[in-house]
Amino acid sequence: SIFNEEKKFFDTKDRLGRESERLTIKKTALKEDISSVSMKIWDEYEMTMTEAEEFAKENVPEDLENSRKRVSELKNQIKALGSVNIDAIEEFAQVKERHDTLEQQTKDLISAKESLEKIIEQLVKEMTEIFDVQFKKINEEFSRVFKELFGGGTARLTLTEPDDPLESGVEIYVAPPGKVIKHLSSLSGGEQSLTAIALYFALMKVRPSPFCLLDEIESALDDVNVTRYAQYLKNLSDKTQFLLITHRRGSMEAADRLYGVTMREKGISKILTIDVNEVEENV
Repeated sequence: SIFNEEKKFFDTKDRLGRESERLTIKKTALKEDISSVSMKIWDEYEMTMTEAEEFAKENVPEDLENSRKRVSELKNQIKALGSVNIDAIEEFAQVKERHDTLEQQTKDLISAKESLEKIIEQLVKEMTEIFDVQFKKINEEFSRVFKELFGGGTARLTLTEPDDPLESGVEIYVAPPGKVIKHLSSLSGGEQSLTAIALYFALMKVRPSPFCLLDEIESALDDVNVTRYAQYLKNLSDKTQFLLITHRRGSMEAADRLYGVTMREKGISKILTIDVNEVEENV
């Protein structure tokens, strides 16, 4: 009947409506799944769906099951690496730039060090040559001056380390006339002083100084040696001006001018100057 047909039509309509609604919901869910998959592909592989589809077509695995296992293993290895530093590339670039700069600076420093070592080596060589020449001159003068001051005897200087003269010590060997001396401590105080004076005068002969201040260096000498000392100063005075602080008569007699301090009135000091040359002319 018509009513039965109508009923069947409405039942079919309701059924199709429910099915349409179900399919619409499923379509929406599939769209969401596709969107989620698309985002996951981009996040993990930085590929669009189209690129992924093309890549999948060109790289179809021969053994899907083994490929899935391999993917699982790789994911576990990635997880084992820990968190990913997304700034690592930029940090690496900065560190590399710093490393390259320091490496270049290191090379420059090494080059500068080698240059300085060559300069130092050359300077040491030149200084050694100069030292050898000057040491020989001083040794010769010391021997000569010692004989003049002591009236004979022998004296010499030796290096404790001849192979390394710049780091070597210097030993003094002297023997006054008629004596055999093994060590400087065997000399009397006056002889030690006169030996030191002889060495100083030897240095003065090799490298004269325009001015020299001597403070009672002859105080330990006897009168005879004071006279010898003073006369030797006179021989050196053509190149050097000497200022002596002394109380020894022999030294004062050899001086050209004397300066003293007198106190004629209590608490009042006065400088006394005597020109020995003028006094001798007046006498």
